[in-house]
Amino acid sequence: MSVKNIMIVGVGGQGTLLTSRILGNLAIGGGYDVKLSEVHGMAQRGGSVVTFVRYGEEVAEPIVEEGQADVLIAFEKLEALRYLHFLKEDGVIIVNDWRIDPITVVTGAAQYPDGVIESLCKARKTVVVEATRTAIEMGAPKAFNVIVLGAAARYVGFRREDWLQVIEATVPPKTMEVNRKAFEAGYSMEEA
Repeated sequence: MSVKNIMIVGVGGQGTLLTSRILGNLAIGGGYDVKLSEVHGMAQRGGSVVTFVRYGEEVAEPIVEEGQADVLIAFEKLEALRYLHFLKEDGVIIVNDWRIDPITVVTGAAQYPDGVIESLCKARKTVVVEATRTAIEMGAPKAFNVIVLGAAARYVGFRREDWLQVIEATVPPKTMEVNRKAFEAGYSMEEA
């Protein structure tokens, strides 16, 4: 197997680090060499957070270069657009259709762009997930990231049972059941 490159992007507090740990543990359990890297940009103030997960027979370095990501998992749609240039031409974007205004928009120094999802769909294969809305409807708004991860599972690989086992081993015990339901909700979503 060649090296698989996954990039997870979001805003501080959205669970990108937990998601990268789940994916890394899954790949380790599959017998792969795994490298993780985390990039924090003002995460505590709602800034961008980027994590890279690379796995394969042998992985030399943790950073995914521009144009090399196989899958871009985005918890916020503008973050997907911001990091689109990291995705391969034949890569896939799994994006939560949710808007969080960056500080420049909040302060009036910039405007949130229109047509973000449409731009993503024109650029690459894009799977749009209504994860935040679904999580709110489930009564578990913090579990939206695991819904996105469930939708991404089809493009990352591994058996459904392995995903669930690793999620249960990684999340706090009191959140295990809600995270299982969140993963199942994302995994069963149809492509838009």
